[in-house]
Amino acid sequence: MTDTTDTRTRWLALYVLCLASLMIVLDVTIVGVALPSIRDDLGFSETSLAWVVNAYLLTYGGFLLLGGRLGDLFGHRRLFIIGISVFTLASLACGLATSQWFLVAARSVQGVGGAVASAVSLSLMMGLFTEPADRAKAMGIFGFVASGGGSIGVLLGGVLTDALSWHWIFLVNFPIGIVVVLLTLRLVPSARAVAAERRLDVAGAITVTASLMLAVYAIVNGNEQGWTSVQTLGVLGAAALVFALFLGIESHVHAPLVPLRLFRLRNLSTASGVGVLWSGAMFAWFFMAALYLQLVLGYSPLQIGLAFLPGNVIMGALSIGVSAKLVMRYGIKKPLVVGLLLASAGLLLLVRAPVDGSFVADVLPSMILLGLGAGMAFNPVLLAAMGDVDPAEAGLASGVVNTSFMMGGAVGLAVLASAAASRTNNLLDAGQSEIAALTGGYHLAFLLGAIFAAAAAVIGATLLREPATASAHEPVGEPVPEGC
Repeated sequence: MTDTTDTRTRWLALYVLCLASLMIVLDVTIVGVALPSIRDDLGFSETSLAWVVNAYLLTYGGFLLLGGRLGDLFGHRRLFIIGISVFTLASLACGLATSQWFLVAARSVQGVGGAVASAVSLSLMMGLFTEPADRAKAMGIFGFVASGGGSIGVLLGGVLTDALSWHWIFLVNFPIGIVVVLLTLRLVPSARAVAAERRLDVAGAITVTASLMLAVYAIVNGNEQGWTSVQTLGVLGAAALVFALFLGIESHVHAPLVPLRLFRLRNLSTASGVGVLWSGAMFAWFFMAALYLQLVLGYSPLQIGLAFLPGNVIMGALSIGVSAKLVMRYGIKKPLVVGLLLASAGLLLLVRAPVDGSFVADVLPSMILLGLGAGMAFNPVLLAAMGDVDPAEAGLASGVVNTSFMMGGAVGLAVLASAAASRTNNLLDAGQSEIAALTGGYHLAFLLGAIFAAAAAVIGATLLREPATASAHEPVGEPVPEGC
C-alpha cells in the first residue's frame, strides 16, 4: 500500500468514526423535538415521557468507563463494532416500538451500545493519526461532530418529525449503522489489545457502573422530585457510598478497572474538569436557547434548527479548517481559553434577549460568538485530555473524558432547568406575564452558562500544562493484527 493510499484510508476511517459519533450524539437531542408526537402516539404521561430520554442517559452515562476499559482489554476496534451493532439494532427496535415499555427498554439498550462505541472512539482516532499536525486536524473534525451534533439534532429532529413521523428519528440510524460497521471492518485497522493484563476487575466494573447510574438517575429526576427530597438525596447518597466502595476496591485490587494513578495525569484531570463546566455551558446553549426560541419567540421546530445553523457552520469551519492551525501555532492553552471566553460572551449576550426579540439583532450575534468559541475550544480540550495517556489506557482515558462531558451536561442541564423554573415562578408570583417570566428564567440560565464557560477558561489557563511536542503528540503505536 502506498503512502498516499494509506493516508487516504486513515482519513476515510476518521469520517466513519465521526459518522458513528454523530449518530450517538444526535440521539440525545433529536428525541427532544419528537417527544410531543411520541406522547400522543403511545399515550405517555408527562412523568413517564421523561424516561424516553432518561433511559438512554442512564445507561449511556453508566457504561462509559466500563466500555473504555473493555476496549483496552479486548481491542478498541472490536468493542467499537460491538457497540455500534448494539446501538443500531436497538435503534431499529425503538423505531418499531408500539408500546411504552418496549420503547423505554430499547432506549436503555441503545444507551449501552452508544456508551461502548463512544468510550473507544477517541482512542481509535488517536491510533490512526500519530503526526502532530494530522492529529490536531483530525481532533478538530472529531470535536466539531461531538460538540455540534447536539444542535444538528434539533434541526434533524424537526425535519424528520414534521415530514415523516417520530419513528424515523430512530429508523434512520439502522442503515447508517450497517454502513458504519462495514466500513469500520474495511477501513479501521485492527490492533491487538494493549492492556498489560486481560483480566477484568468485575467488582470495580459493577461498583463504578452502579455509582454512575445512580448519580444520573438522581440528577435527571432532581427537578421533578425536588433537590432536597428524600428520594433525590437518598439516591445521591447511595451513589456516593458505592463510588467510595469503588475507590476502595481500585486501591487494593491487583489489576484495577480504573488505575487511580490515571488521575494524577495533570492534563487529563484538568481537561475533565473543564469538560464538566464546558458541557454545562453548551447545554445552556442547546436546550435553553431552543426553549427561548420556541416558547418566547414562537419558532417552529424547523425554524429552531435553522436558527442554530449559523453557529454550526462557523463551528465547523473553525474545527475543520482553523483549529488545528491554532493549536500547532499557539499550543492547547491559548485557543482553549479564548474559545471558552468567546462562548461565555455569547451566552452573556443572550441574557439581554427580550420578549419581542428578533433573530438578527438578539439571537444571531450570540450564535456567532458561540460558534467561534466552540470551534476553537473543543479540539484543545480533547488533545489535552488524551495527549499524555499511555496507549494501554487510551480507551479508559477516552471513557473518562466522555463521562466528564456527559455528567457535566446532565448536572448542568438539571441546574439550569431548576434555576430557570425557580426564577420563572418568582416572577409569576410578582405579577409578571407568563412570557416575561419565562424569559426571565432563561436569562438566569444563560447567565449561569456564561459563568460555567468563564470558570472553565480560568481552570484551563491556570492548571493546564503546555506539553512538549514530543510527549504531547507521541505515536500510540502501529496497529498489530488481533484477529478481529
